[in-house]
Amino acid sequence: MIDDYAPSRRTLLSTAAAGAAVAVVGGRLAPPAVAGTEPAGPILKPLPPEWFTDFGTNAEMRWDSVQPGEYLTRPARLFVRNHTSTPLVDARTYALRVYGDGLSTPRGQGDALSLTLDDLRRLPASEAISVHECTGNGRSFFGSQQGTPASGTAWQLGAVGAVRWHGVRLKHLLRRIGLDPAAVSIQATGLDPSYVSGGVDYGSVRRPFPVSKALDDAILAWGMNGRPLPRDHGYPLRLVLPGWVGIGSIKWLGSLEVSTTELTSPWNTTWYRMTGGSYPADSPPLTVNPVRSAWELPWAARLPARKIRLTGRSWSGAGHIALVEVSTDGGATWHRAHGGTAKRGGWTQWSHTWARPTPGEHVLMARATDVAGRTQPLETPFNDGGYFFDAVVRHPVTVA
Repeated sequence: MIDDYAPSRRTLLSTAAAGAAVAVVGGRLAPPAVAGTEPAGPILKPLPPEWFTDFGTNAEMRWDSVQPGEYLTRPARLFVRNHTSTPLVDARTYALRVYGDGLSTPRGQGDALSLTLDDLRRLPASEAISVHECTGNGRSFFGSQQGTPASGTAWQLGAVGAVRWHGVRLKHLLRRIGLDPAAVSIQATGLDPSYVSGGVDYGSVRRPFPVSKALDDAILAWGMNGRPLPRDHGYPLRLVLPGWVGIGSIKWLGSLEVSTTELTSPWNTTWYRMTGGSYPADSPPLTVNPVRSAWELPWAARLPARKIRLTGRSWSGAGHIALVEVSTDGGATWHRAHGGTAKRGGWTQWSHTWARPTPGEHVLMARATDVAGRTQPLETPFNDGGYFFDAVVRHPVTVA
């Protein structure tokens, strides 16, 4: 078995070439680590090709590697989305900094509250299941299915997973610290290396979110699925905004700025908004994830010409799935899938028995409707970033 936390051979090789790693300690650069002991790289965990499609700084889960009977996604199998590379943060000296004029006692960056992991663990512990997903999940289908390619990592549908998060509700921390009633916005900033694009240094990944979300279900998580966070997934502490775009769930959380005015960053003004196509220039930042469905099959799978049980999953950022329909003839006819009950915040597992598959080429389709009444469309309007592809995916298979 491959260890969830072991570095990959690719990472070890890249580290040897690059020299000693640089660690991040409490938001400050630490002395270089001993080469080979704490490898640095875009992604640290192993990425075996039977589990992942490796995009360098990003890695996509292969749906044909998913165990149909398992509800939660193992940390070793969860997709990775890095803007730069996974930092090495020392939990022993780590501290979360909280400041801003939105606190009941305003604080500047220079006199921010400094909270260790032990401080946070003294607050009421909490856990919650959520479907964690990259905003660009499904991006490749803008090009391959709709003929309008979008820029960015060419995800199919594997930039997603269901996780049980362990930590503390952000509302408990804010109430303990004291929140100004006029506070409206919180900016979460990570400890990852600066993101540089086009010669511009944008700093560490950061994105604001409303105080209302913080007081609803936001989590400061130090664990997933009963184990500590792996480094690639935010160790030692990350923010989780259940149901919302993955970019909002800042990894390697370094600070929270609480403000009485709306905060901004490039990650909600320049990126992670709908631009291009028919979208207006003032489209708001993306928040709640759309409805999606995926078959637990290889792409262009070969299936036997006999009765076969097919499985898949559907999910939504707005709530549980109310209905899943499937088609084995390219959408000519639809049948209700047999589905289980989704856990709160999680996805719905479903199945369909294909009684008489005939030899030849076929197109499988699955569409879901959530409790908010949102149904997957047959086409998603184009946007430059390739975000929120929620159309029914046409999954090719060959029966032989």
